[in-house]
Amino acid sequence: MNQNPPDLQSPADSLSQGTALIGNLAPLLPTKHSPIQPGSGNGNQKAYLAEVDRQVVDLILAAASLPAVDLLATTTNTAADFAMTLDDVVERNIQRDMSLDETVREQLVRARRGQGLFRKRVLDFEPVCRITGLATPNLLIASHIKPWRACGTAAERLDGANGLMLAPHADFLFDRGLLGFESDGKPIFSSQLTDTDADKLGMHVVQRPPLRPLHNDSQSYLIHHRMNVFIP
Repeated sequence: MNQNPPDLQSPADSLSQGTALIGNLAPLLPTKHSPIQPGSGNGNQKAYLAEVDRQVVDLILAAASLPAVDLLATTTNTAADFAMTLDDVVERNIQRDMSLDETVREQLVRARRGQGLFRKRVLDFEPVCRITGLATPNLLIASHIKPWRACGTAAERLDGANGLMLAPHADFLFDRGLLGFESDGKPIFSSQLTDTDADKLGMHVVQRPPLRPLHNDSQSYLIHHRMNVFIP
């Protein structure tokens, strides 16, 4: 486990599968306010809410090898509830994947909770909370930048560059898209985080550590977080 585990598929295979998926999705997307641009597969930033056909949901879940019965039969009240349900499904799939070494499976599951090899690697990249300046390891949480559930490979889930060490309240905000970071390390806060709540969390008065850019290897993960997790 001193080395990253091999990716589960090559970039070329991922691109080919993604192109095929977009092609299958295109005729099923709504003509107005589609969340995805049918031609390119890029997200449509102008679509705040969109109603999609059940066929779209089934197609995406099938492409991700996720059982619809688990995700759609479970009552979820918030986005965080759904994310946890999705994490549970992904974890079960990992546990059942006999193509992965048992040690790798264990480390991938531990990485979901910010533990094990993933935590050790994140500490090598990010030993200090970028919000509070805390540097005491047992007061910090190893948080994935690109969410654990969204990682496409075992290597991404265990990559230290795909993580930040954050104080618990900062980890909570970051995970829910209420906190993000620019490439230079500057924190950005969602419009959904009110000034009143931010004040109560100490976000406006905390003495932040000096700005420092995130590692080059973290930049692609950071872009994913800003585009897919952070709420402007």
